[in-house]
Amino acid sequence: MKRIQAACIMQTLRFQQTDNAGLPTDMLYKHNEDELNRYKAQLDKNKTRYRINEESRQPDGSIIVRIRKEYNSRADVGKYFD
Repeated sequence: MKRIQAACIMQTLRFQQTDNAGLPTDMLYKHNEDELNRYKAQLDKNKTRYRINEESRQPDGSIIVRIRKEYNSRADVGKYFD
């Protein structure tokens, strides 16, 4: 029988505005940072453990985030977050 000893999800997320018609890049960054902060707040509210590996701004105003987060609260994340 197999049992999962440790698990996590690794994701690459792109926060990007779809209706960016003519908005300055600074404003796009602001909107995308706000959306990213709401995403983090939701993870915190749900008590989902996560670690951001990389967060980078793109020339088009989007933000790319590479994140590791727990699969579910019952699965141990083991050494993934060390």
